[in-house]
Amino acid sequence: MIGSLSLFGPLFIRASPYDIDMGRRLRPPSAEHWFGTDTLGRDLLARVLAGGRISLGIGIASSALSAVLALAIGLYAGGVRDLFLMGLCDALRAVPNLLLAIALMTALGGGAVQLIIVLALAATPVTARLVRSSALAIRSQPYIDSARLQGAGRFRILFFQILPNILSPLAAQMSFTCAQAMTVEAALSYLGAGLKPPLPSWGSILQEGQTVIFSAPWMIFFPGIFAALAILGINLLGQDNSK
Repeated sequence: MIGSLSLFGPLFIRASPYDIDMGRRLRPPSAEHWFGTDTLGRDLLARVLAGGRISLGIGIASSALSAVLALAIGLYAGGVRDLFLMGLCDALRAVPNLLLAIALMTALGGGAVQLIIVLALAATPVTARLVRSSALAIRSQPYIDSARLQGAGRFRILFFQILPNILSPLAAQMSFTCAQAMTVEAALSYLGAGLKPPLPSWGSILQEGQTVIFSAPWMIFFPGIFAALAILGINLLGQDNSK
């Protein structure tokens, strides 16, 4: 629902999320501005919807990149490589995602592409562990031994026997990764370490609204509700896929 509003809402809204009008700053919700205006007089509804497209896009892109990296790591691991790669994943998992993301953003710099890479790297250790454990469980199944007896090589077994059976739990994990990435992105933007102005995101809008929370509570209420509902919906979708 929130994704549909963010995607198709701008088609029916004439206001731009970037047009500044200081004469209309911090106006409350009205028939002209349904969500009110922000500290620079920009239409808050337009900015919330634009921020939704950006936040959802970053969440989906980072979860997809994390899945690709996790497949490469989890399926490639084995023997000495397994000890090194899984040990590295465990070491990274010991660092909270937000702190890891802040450190990586400091090293790589700002920008949407860098943020996607950072969020993907922060989420990859958990997903790689899932891929590895699923692959080990599948390799112990009788049909894998049967495929070997029929002359199937390692890569054929990997791509035609193991990989298809990993996709279902991986898809469920991607839903959780997307929700987590959106949460971390909002936190980074709120802290000023995420996307840079004038690009809107739910976190950056919340950061702007914290200074006027008592005089203009709509600056906090609307982006907060949209972010909470979107993350809740994606988590519920992930739970349904995991059953």
